[in-house]
Amino acid sequence: MNKVVTFGEVMLRLATPGFQRFDQVDNFSATFGGGEANVAVSLANYGVDVDFVTRLPENDIAIACMKDLRKNGVGTEQIIRGGERLGIYFLESGAVSRGSKVVYDRAHSSVSEIKPGMVDWNKVFEGVTWFHWTGITPAISQGAADVCLEAIKAANAKGITVSTDLNYRKNLWKYGKSANEVMPDLVAGCDVILGNEEDAEKVLGIKADGVDVTAGEVTGAAYESVSKQIMEQFPRCKKVITTLRGSISASHNSWSGVLWDGKKLYEAPTYQITHIVDRVGGGDSFMGGLIYGLMTWPDDDQKALNYAVAASCLKHTIYGDYNRVSVDEVMKLMEGDASGRVAR
Repeated sequence: MNKVVTFGEVMLRLATPGFQRFDQVDNFSATFGGGEANVAVSLANYGVDVDFVTRLPENDIAIACMKDLRKNGVGTEQIIRGGERLGIYFLESGAVSRGSKVVYDRAHSSVSEIKPGMVDWNKVFEGVTWFHWTGITPAISQGAADVCLEAIKAANAKGITVSTDLNYRKNLWKYGKSANEVMPDLVAGCDVILGNEEDAEKVLGIKADGVDVTAGEVTGAAYESVSKQIMEQFPRCKKVITTLRGSISASHNSWSGVLWDGKKLYEAPTYQITHIVDRVGGGDSFMGGLIYGLMTWPDDDQKALNYAVAASCLKHTIYGDYNRVSVDEVMKLMEGDASGRVAR
């Protein structure tokens, strides 16, 4: 039986209603979200036993957050308590030629002040087969980076599969170190690495030449050399996956992905997502689908990749950070039914 643990920050998300701008609104829609928590919810929806690890304060907002995670099937027993506040992010959703905007308010959040030794990773990893983290977590603070490395080393010692989404966020690296100073030591302990062309360049110094995502079209073949370079730099890595997003507009993206297993480049079908409801969490939904796919079909990388792309395609139709879809819904799209007909 597979069991997954994810570690990172969950935040209160305050979004403008509809597609309004920040200076238009007098109220915000409040939900919860964050990279690793979003992955955990995806997996729970697929029936996977999953725990989320973080640090939350002792207040009513944190309690509401934990209830929300449990409501979505995610285990919260390993969450530690302490610190002063839950991080917040504000979202203004873009449309057509106007891009979305995110404003963070997460300084001095409880998890940003986490320190090594606070989490009993031996206990957390009992019966666990997969551990996932993202590049957002070590960007928060030195303490969060140190605890992330502590978790990766503990997982490696237990033979647990470790995955990461490189997830470069330039607005987060503010504590005096750059991503390419911190991330390589963490990525070295990973078996599965997900990222896009910006992540590879900004985090690992590996550039995808000849790729222009603003042109509205990206090709998987352009990423084979990048994948090879990542595996050369990080020999523990067994699979490198790249999401392929063509940003035609804020409302219309093409969406696909490629997977390199060291010998062969697999490419998924490309979906045209023409009326995006919410793209935040799209990469996390891909990762959740990928982990599920690799665990369910360990000998079929193509099917695992196709599942991840279909799952994340559906996420773009769902409001909020979480991907609230079932295995049956993903399989239906994988099998070619994109009609959106009413299910009766």
